[in-house]
Amino acid sequence: MEFIIDKEIFLKSLQKIQGIVEKRTSMPILSNVLIEATESALHIIATDLEVGMKSTYPAEVVSPGRITIGAKKLYEIVKELPNQEITFSTKDNDWVEIRCGKVQFNIVGLSPEEFPYFPAVKEESLFEIESSLLKGMIEKTSYAICNDETKYNLNGLFTKVEVATGGDQILKMVATDGHRLSIATGSFKGNAGPELLKGVILPKKGIYEMKKITDEEGGTLLFGFMDNSAVIKRGDSYMVMRLVDGEFPDYNRVVPVVNDQVITVNKEVFTHSVRRMAILSSEKFKGIMLEISATSIKISSSNPELGDAMEEIDVIYGGEPFAVRFNARYLLDVLAVAETDCVDMKFKDELSPSIIVPEKSDSFLAVIMPMRL
Repeated sequence: MEFIIDKEIFLKSLQKIQGIVEKRTSMPILSNVLIEATESALHIIATDLEVGMKSTYPAEVVSPGRITIGAKKLYEIVKELPNQEITFSTKDNDWVEIRCGKVQFNIVGLSPEEFPYFPAVKEESLFEIESSLLKGMIEKTSYAICNDETKYNLNGLFTKVEVATGGDQILKMVATDGHRLSIATGSFKGNAGPELLKGVILPKKGIYEMKKITDEEGGTLLFGFMDNSAVIKRGDSYMVMRLVDGEFPDYNRVVPVVNDQVITVNKEVFTHSVRRMAILSSEKFKGIMLEISATSIKISSSNPELGDAMEEIDVIYGGEPFAVRFNARYLLDVLAVAETDCVDMKFKDELSPSIIVPEKSDSFLAVIMPMRL
């Protein structure tokens, strides 16, 4: 195999798959990228058996063929090469020669025969979806994905299309780690197949790679399902991620319905205050106290080893005073993704779950469990 490719194109292709290749693995082949040259183009393929990506790039193919090579090391090499065309060729015993200007590398590869099969995607089974819609919904929910590997059914985003009473379709994404819950909703146009109508769990790693794809530019991308996997296509790149096999808990039962004490607070002011108070809250608990009265919230933190801090900010409330304690990190995560100038905080009492929603918007809802006083 031999091909000639522009350095920037090759570098971009290798950068794109760095998040997918396995760094520590009992299967060395999963740390490699499969490079496949056909008569007219170059295919770059990476997988960790859960998430896989295949992209096509223009290249001058001298002789077709395929080889796998360490993805991280190849990326580091290409990154440092001069800004000239790169000649990439395979030699006997799976060795690879890389030439660029006066630089030459000879590195060892692995036989492509060992590389896992990458499924062929039927494009007609995919539907169009707004890239910005997916990006926004992932941002509003992914912070609450559970990181405890034993709770595998929470290690992803539950994604479902619900049909409203008027016949409109609503796309929902939900994440929870047991201490907090986040729900994002958006208008969905297109044909929601049986998978989305039932609901699927997209894996955490796949979600982060999908977010990178939606970051690239606006417009639409293609989305769909096949063989217990979700498929995303943008331009000449396909990504396939295996769905999490498990039942997502009934999140509707977690959302409180009787939180009638509503406080409206300026998001920017509240965020900065919580950040300041979090400086002194202990590394272990990040607990801050909110003492809520008719017109203000007194936010405070206390740490026996460091000292204490207090700040008062104006709010719109008017109800009975009460106090509640939160993990500061949980509050900041929610405030960071709320898109309005003010947020509504809805409480029942000191120990019940609290709701935070953007003011006058129903596209996002967060539930946070308070800490015991």
